[in-house]
Amino acid sequence: MPARDIYHDALKNALLKDDWIITDDPLHIKWGLRDMYVDLGAKKLLAAQKAENKIAVEIKSFISPSEIQDFKEAVGSFVLYRAVMHRVEPERTLYLAVRDNIYNALFQEPIGTLLVESDNIYLIVFNVDEEEIVQWIP
Repeated sequence: MPARDIYHDALKNALLKDDWIITDDPLHIKWGLRDMYVDLGAKKLLAAQKAENKIAVEIKSFISPSEIQDFKEAVGSFVLYRAVMHRVEPERTLYLAVRDNIYNALFQEPIGTLLVESDNIYLIVFNVDEEEIVQWIP
């Protein structure tokens, strides 16, 4: 299993505060001979519909010297996991989780908005210090 992201616990706590139930930590998915691990799986009861909303969350820290390299790796992981999840767990929606300062510094720039819009990347923006979700996109 891969090492946990340094912001793993902060996001996990933010999801719990937002009434999500953590179902997998990490979420194991497999395609062919390859085992992959998305950071978290979670569900939330939708009372009005008497159904569950299931998500998977890939957390990215963006701590290397190159934000663009981190960005390429985050988008690549997201696209790979989403493709596999469409086949093995189509009821889950995959989200990429990023800190609010990274969202503001990178994802709201033209390069960030281009990739989020063109590749239909779903985001969870969270505050590490408060351990709270700031925004869900879309």
